[in-house]
Amino acid sequence: MSSRVARAYKMKLINPPSWLPNNTMFEAMTGSVSYGASNDSSDMDIVGFCMPPKDVLFPHLAGHIPGFGKAPQSFKNWQHHHIIDKEANKEYDFTVYSITEFFNLCMENNPNMTDALFVPRRCVLHSTALYEHLREHRKMFLHKGAWYKFRGYANSQMSKIDKEYRANPKRQESIDKFGYSTKFAYHVVRLFLECEQVMMTGDLRLDRDSKVYQSIRRGEWTLDRLKLWVEEKERSMETLYAESKLPEKPDEEKIKTLLLECMEMHYGSLSEAVTEQDKHGRLVRELDQLVRNHS
Repeated sequence: MSSRVARAYKMKLINPPSWLPNNTMFEAMTGSVSYGASNDSSDMDIVGFCMPPKDVLFPHLAGHIPGFGKAPQSFKNWQHHHIIDKEANKEYDFTVYSITEFFNLCMENNPNMTDALFVPRRCVLHSTALYEHLREHRKMFLHKGAWYKFRGYANSQMSKIDKEYRANPKRQESIDKFGYSTKFAYHVVRLFLECEQVMMTGDLRLDRDSKVYQSIRRGEWTLDRLKLWVEEKERSMETLYAESKLPEKPDEEKIKTLLLECMEMHYGSLSEAVTEQDKHGRLVRELDQLVRNHS
């Protein structure tokens, strides 16, 4: 499958770092398309991750001594929104993460990155053997910390409803018609239902509850119904959290091992980055530093 970033770069629609188009390992449609809740006005959000040059991840390979002189610029992600591909009649919003940033956010159970990690196969636009290796092991990222992350994001969406955010004309139309933003509302419900899946099954199918999301977007839920549903769901989720068999926190060592495997699939041997006998010592410390830098 061809990369949409590479296509847009070739057409001179975008200007990412020159190495990025040919080193994008994964791209997928996220957002409402992946939840089965899209409509004709939905944007096409494309999220992916890339493998930066080795000396970007390991600056000492370029001669940098940690703690001495100016540190070279790191790379977390690249974004470009509202890219219009006239030939394909599509408008794209691109976000491509460094593999280390992607792994770190997934390990934190960041809802947006968890969604990207569990995106339906039908939404994958660009795939590589490296991505397939990660996808095969994606369940190892899930842990009970998801409840706090997802609840926080859901509460943020509820706060937007309460404030009746009016900066977006698309939102204004929904507010005028139904009294609140149905898009914010379905995201509230989605975040709770996704987290419920994670806690119950240790897995996630993003479009499982698409009919519920579509119903909310059509305005078939009142605001009072939504608020009552949230109150009841929060109570049931507290019980589910206590009973869930998911680990309390991520297994960082297993995830680091997976990250190393992915790096070696792309770069080949990491012997230049670290000596073989110190592979699980110094390299892990460097990865720890990478995680701290990207936090």
